Amino acid sequence: MDFFQHFVIGFIMAFAGLLPPGMLNMTAMKTAVAVDKKAGFLFSLGAALIVIPQAFIALYFANYFAKHPEIIENISFLGVIVLFLLSGFFFWLARKKNSKESKIQSSNFFFMGMIMSALNMLAIPYYLVYSTLLESRDILILERNYILFFVFGAFFGAFALFTLFVLLSDVLIKRAKYIARNLNYLLSILFFFLAIFTLINIFNN
Repeated sequence: MDFFQHFVIGFIMAFAGLLPPGMLNMTAMKTAVAVDKKAGFLFSLGAALIVIPQAFIALYFANYFAKHPEIIENISFLGVIVLFLLSGFFFWLARKKNSKESKIQSSNFFFMGMIMSALNMLAIPYYLVYSTLLESRDILILERNYILFFVFGAFFGAFALFTLFVLLSDVLIKRAKYIARNLNYLLSILFFFLAIFTLINIFNN
């Protein structure tokens, strides 16, 4: 079991986990559409950096979380609240007739990415569940040195995924102008249904 394998697993887990339309990848794409690609890349970098402590906490304290499942449940509930708040926020943005978002300096989107990624309360439960499953099958080793390689793999996987969405923003502008014009509404609806879906999963577990 080598370190590179843990790096690859971390990369794949982060990339696959962020691939479905969600809070971060859609915002990265929206930023590239509404502002420019530089802002989108900076947002992506900031968001990906927060994956490092999230994945590390999930794996390093896996045994503690297993003994205290109520912590993960509380984190999941916080995630639902954040999704509802984001749904309302993007609906508010969509209702604004004169958006000044394009005047925001691109450098600020790096910190915006960090903040929004930190608000993603569902990241820690995600890494915890799948890393524990892989450990039970002797695919992962939850020891510090191995965890570090996994974590850096997760960072690069997240950044690669966000970057992909930023690059796809060109296709969005050229081939789906209606979506581009109504992206805030679509994000609002997306976050609302993600919150409902997460809430249902919490009560079913």
